[in-house]
Amino acid sequence: MNTCSNTALALDRRSFLQRTAAGFGWLAFAALNAPRAQAGPLAPKKPHFTAKAKRVIFLFMQGGPSHLDTFDWKPELASRKGGPHQLLGSVIDFHPHGQSGQMISDVFPQLATHADELCILNGMQTKTNSHQQATVALHTGSETFVRPSMGAWITYGLGTLAEDLPGFVTIDPMHDQGGAMNYGSAFLPAAYQGSKLNASGAGVPNVANRTLLAGDQRRQLDFIQRLNGGLLAKQPRHPEIEGVIESFELAHRMQTSVPGVLDLSDEPESVRRLYGIGERGAGQFGSQCLLARRLAEKGVRFIQLTHNGWDHHNNLRKGLSERAAGIDQPIAGLLTDLKQRGMLDDTLIVWGGEFGRGPHDDKGNGDGRGHHGRGYTMWMAGGGTKGGLRFGATDETGDEAVEGKMDTQDLHATILHLLGLDHEALTYNYAGRDFRLTNVSGKVAKAILA
Repeated sequence: MNTCSNTALALDRRSFLQRTAAGFGWLAFAALNAPRAQAGPLAPKKPHFTAKAKRVIFLFMQGGPSHLDTFDWKPELASRKGGPHQLLGSVIDFHPHGQSGQMISDVFPQLATHADELCILNGMQTKTNSHQQATVALHTGSETFVRPSMGAWITYGLGTLAEDLPGFVTIDPMHDQGGAMNYGSAFLPAAYQGSKLNASGAGVPNVANRTLLAGDQRRQLDFIQRLNGGLLAKQPRHPEIEGVIESFELAHRMQTSVPGVLDLSDEPESVRRLYGIGERGAGQFGSQCLLARRLAEKGVRFIQLTHNGWDHHNNLRKGLSERAAGIDQPIAGLLTDLKQRGMLDDTLIVWGGEFGRGPHDDKGNGDGRGHHGRGYTMWMAGGGTKGGLRFGATDETGDEAVEGKMDTQDLHATILHLLGLDHEALTYNYAGRDFRLTNVSGKVAKAILA
């Protein structure tokens, strides 16, 4: 990790990042996103009430998975053909699984073995059928304004238990459909936004200092921190300076911690097989899931994974089967691993996309569905949720949620509640107004709480 003696003069965060990017590489950005955990803004904080979950692993399926071909069985749909828009029955067979008899599509044979741990939310709704707006809404609570992401709010509310890692990590995030807004902090302090990690083999560039030994680097950093501290004493109204001071310290600690966390080679072969690492199609997401477990063990509060390619306007049978095969073993492995380690009870797993797919034949070829936000499915597991439960329902064709309706604000309120946070009390004053993740609505789905 290289540092520059002129950092004490850095008042503008953007120009600071530009000047130090060459020396810090990834750490200049990631560390600024997450100052030191045990002091300052990321120190652990008490929840509003007793929490059921300590952390969240959010599995985001970008593109909108078809609920009608995965977790929302509609036997009547295929028989109700006709009208100006041809209805399309499920292109994949469903079967009951577990003691709960959860109906799950055959594209998820491994995940289906965890049917009794899944809390399937069939009454999800969102306000828009636009990919970008719906994606940003799912991540931030607003489809129209720049707002802090869900992970940023949770880290703001609880801090982190990780001493030498960020409190909020996003693994292989999207570069489109909202991009950095999906893990940004907006008007919250930058300490709470997500830090990016790459699980595909690139790891973290520039994590090692190629020019200074550890002792020399520590002395250099101490000198720079004294300069920064002197500047902060003279200009205390500049939180950017404090952020720089804290980020340098975390970056220094991360030089030791990050390589160890990212190095999956020390995992037993049995664990690697459990996640499907090395298997065709599943290896990359398997690495993401295993890395998520390792980060969770280290105390990272919110871990976000992204899997692209679920936008099936056509080629639904083949495309859905291929996408599902890429996540089936990894997610099943994650659930198994967390359960064996005694972590599933206090780790909340959330799975889903920005919306679902409609019951109509989108292109008239019997092999595709359009965007659909009136009714779709997400699921949770662990973290104080009821396993083996199907909550909510769409109508007989899967077109609209009719029971147990949960919109984006309800989902966020429920996630916060499981973490011991009152969504109405978790606020931040900005521009003269108290903002919150759920804006002015949101209702906790108490029926799904264990």
